[in-house]
Amino acid sequence: MTAKHVFITGGASGIGFGMAQGFAQAGHKITLSDINKEALDNAVSKLRSQFDVDVQGVELDVTNSEQLASAPSRVDAPVDILVNNAGIQFVSALEQFPEDKWRLIIDILLCGPAMLTKAFLPSMYECNFGRIINVGSIHSLVASPYKSAYVSAKHGLLGFSKTIALESAEHDVTINTLCPSYVKTPLVENQIMAQAQNHGITEEEVINTIMLKPMPKKAFIDLSELADTALFLCSPAAKNITAQAITIDGGWTAH
Repeated sequence: MTAKHVFITGGASGIGFGMAQGFAQAGHKITLSDINKEALDNAVSKLRSQFDVDVQGVELDVTNSEQLASAPSRVDAPVDILVNNAGIQFVSALEQFPEDKWRLIIDILLCGPAMLTKAFLPSMYECNFGRIINVGSIHSLVASPYKSAYVSAKHGLLGFSKTIALESAEHDVTINTLCPSYVKTPLVENQIMAQAQNHGITEEEVINTIMLKPMPKKAFIDLSELADTALFLCSPAAKNITAQAITIDGGWTAH
């Protein structure tokens, strides 16, 4: 595959940065975006030092409509591959779930990807090439207690992807959703602490009896697995793979 321009939201850490490393190692031009300017600058510097590729950073709040709409004008080349990764988590029973947190999660995890995709689609259609990778979750497919907003948003991402796949079918544009089980990132580390508090158990018990219990392989997903899967979905071999939930769950959904 010839070098493409990849735009990654939430790219300063965790899954976003891991995806960026995978695409950079494969020789692609990278634009990282993140709401945290300091973390973004550090991530851009780290990528530049690790790989001999063009890397830039764009400060972006995925809840800000103006910033989302103007994103294409803030990069120096058309975006070929969009990775919608930015996310947050909040764990609570619905009765105690703050309404503003519930709405914020939906805004970041569902509205943000939709509006950023809307912004980049015209140039993808013009170039007759585009690959959109949504970072979903095992919770795009199954539910867990205390995560009503997160599960709702991640389920919604699948419906959004199916719809855009139909709308973009006449172009060489695909949209797919990666659905990993737990990946050891700062976001998941925070979930472990929150779950321990909610259930009154140790963090080790959270990992073994809640997070990894439904997974036959009993292991966290590695960042490289997500990056390599995304690279395959952007390759010519995957040009007709669209509207799919690509499940990387160690057998979780085999039950």
